[in-house]
Amino acid sequence: MNLSEKLALAVMHRMDPEAAHGLSIQALKAGLTPRPGPVTSRRLQTEIAGLSLPNPVGLAAGFDKNAEALAPLCDAGFGFIEVGAATPRPQPGNPRPRLFRLREDRAAINRFGFNNQGMEAIGNRLATRPTGRVIGLNLGANKDSADRALDFAKVLSHCGAHLDFATVNVSSPNTEKLRDLQGKAALSALLSGVMEARAGLSRQIPVFLKIAPDLDQAGLDDIAAVALDSGIDAVVATNTTLARVGLHSQHQVEMGGLSGAPLFQSSTRILAQLSERLDGRVPIIGVGGIASAQDAYTKIQAGASAVQFYTALVYGGLSLAVEIASGLDQLLARDGFDTVAAAVGSARSDWL
Repeated sequence: MNLSEKLALAVMHRMDPEAAHGLSIQALKAGLTPRPGPVTSRRLQTEIAGLSLPNPVGLAAGFDKNAEALAPLCDAGFGFIEVGAATPRPQPGNPRPRLFRLREDRAAINRFGFNNQGMEAIGNRLATRPTGRVIGLNLGANKDSADRALDFAKVLSHCGAHLDFATVNVSSPNTEKLRDLQGKAALSALLSGVMEARAGLSRQIPVFLKIAPDLDQAGLDDIAAVALDSGIDAVVATNTTLARVGLHSQHQVEMGGLSGAPLFQSSTRILAQLSERLDGRVPIIGVGGIASAQDAYTKIQAGASAVQFYTALVYGGLSLAVEIASGLDQLLARDGFDTVAAAVGSARSDWL
């Protein structure tokens, strides 16, 4: 992180967190951030679910909810980016304040509630997306929908032509009863509708499933069974957690999903346990608490074929994308791995 980025973060940390986030999006749109392009090397080049990535380090959904800063984010060093979540109709989300920095914990709590401008506005921006980059969309459901399962298919049908992948998000804790859709029967029915919508697209893009870190062993068994039976192309493990273990910030009492450093251990354990169940038949994208190249490498060795992060940007700035990807290349070389794929699951037993 250079001096200008340190100063910018210092200023934003004096602001309301959601206002600071909005300012970061405006800075990206105005061209005020570096654009080094995707970091890549022969070692970092990654194939996952039919996608060719310059590196396996992605931007998680939630940072650019409305697909407003596609070009600068694609050039910030990431190997792929995910925007959204998008719902069929625009919705304001939950009342403010709904985003909290937990500085002492290098974490955040949010209860946004799928605030977004809706699939029409987001789809229009995706239609003019940069070419030659890997861009996905997180699919969501309207809070007041009469058929939430159908909402996911609607968004995919509307935006799918402009995507490289889509992620079904039934794991946000901030929409009431949304996580109920992770149950085996409900999830199978939902994914059946999503896969039918994908079949109607001119190009059969990969579909991912994003899961919660708060699943028990039976829940993981169900997720693995559905992943294998439904035809999805990858599992994203994991979303934010409702747990509040070992926190120090005064904001730990806030309701919502916890992300950042405290999530690393539990999300990596879930990742490894799911990896054991899937045994390479469905790839996993590791998310949760990544803030360094070592964190990304640990996720990969636990069973992830690629990784994503977001909350660490609050504390480390956008330059983290380059730092993590470049550092990961060095770690792979140090340990004699010629490819990312060769390292996947190499230390999974450490987390079981």
